[in-house]
Amino acid sequence: MPAEPAAAHAAEKPPLTSDYLDCAQLRFSLGCATVADKAPLKAQLLKQIEEKEMAPFYRATCEALGWEADAALLAKLEAANATELARLSDAIKTAEESEGESEICSAMLAKAEFLMRIGERAKALAALEETYAKTVGLGPKLDLLLTKLRLALFFDDKKLTADTIDAAKGLLDQGGDWERRNRLKVYEAVFHISTRSFKKAADLLLDSVATFTATELISYNTFVLYTVTTSLLSLPRADLKSKVIDAPEILQVLGEIPHLANLLNGLYECRYRTLMEALVGIVDSLYADRYMHAHTRFYWRELRVLAYNQFLESYRSVSLAGMATSFGVSADFLDKELSGFIAAERLSCKIDKVNLVVSSTRPDKQSAQFHSAIKQGDLLLNRLQKLSRVINV
Repeated sequence: MPAEPAAAHAAEKPPLTSDYLDCAQLRFSLGCATVADKAPLKAQLLKQIEEKEMAPFYRATCEALGWEADAALLAKLEAANATELARLSDAIKTAEESEGESEICSAMLAKAEFLMRIGERAKALAALEETYAKTVGLGPKLDLLLTKLRLALFFDDKKLTADTIDAAKGLLDQGGDWERRNRLKVYEAVFHISTRSFKKAADLLLDSVATFTATELISYNTFVLYTVTTSLLSLPRADLKSKVIDAPEILQVLGEIPHLANLLNGLYECRYRTLMEALVGIVDSLYADRYMHAHTRFYWRELRVLAYNQFLESYRSVSLAGMATSFGVSADFLDKELSGFIAAERLSCKIDKVNLVVSSTRPDKQSAQFHSAIKQGDLLLNRLQKLSRVINV
């Protein structure tokens, strides 16, 4: 019976949303050269800043984007921040004087979350660490670490993000419920995206498709965008079909994300013209995404290499013009593109400039297996020789 009030209290607590991290994304988008119409984004960001009374964040945004700060707005926000901080400090003092540890932790957490909300990085981090030190219980400690991760991701602090993920994993080794475990997977996947570890990110995202609850971090559509784009570079063709294309959770929103369905189906169904057109569109979205931005050129290149390799697997030789038509590009463009990838040893083919033919130089399967066996045998012999020397000594 005592558990019922706590459960009712938890049920009354509103679900977390991604509004906090959306502010960081809006500011990032406003700094992107590829974003054409910035007026609605600016209006949206200013609305969020005023509603959340984000004085420190507003100052930093004006400096980063070269805006002239509205002195009246800034003064209003700073006054509201000072009033709220005083109230929260008084609440902590009252809790310390007359209430228990639980009430003290709640008051300290409220102050930490407020400092996070307004963009006070250093003070918020210190308040979270102080709250964590006083918190008892695995679940509340994990919640605090997830909150700390949102702060780290908001300010793009990769070291703090990595350290906090490690700390959270350490707690989960001691126990922890599946809901927090699955949320952490999404946080870790987003971190891996920001560090270009797309294979690790894809594995974590695919594990979370059926159980996604991290709405405080990213929206479900963004989650699906990350899942599909990372999976395209990471999964074998058979797994792409079973884990992504046929996944009902992905299919229900795939059509809502511009170009994503054509990107996925274009590669799987070998509709390369459709793929290339979708890739042009999706790259603009990725470039304006704060986690994918730095890796957009890499993604653009790697998906094209994947498509060219997949196309050439079906042919001994093909005319340059025919291949160009399949991809919806000019023969001259394709010639230059393939030449660069061949020189970088990314494609196993050669171009006959006289007859304008692309010929595959990929060894047949039996030959490839033979060379692989020879290479592995050499490695085994080297290890045995080293081991024998150690034994003889």
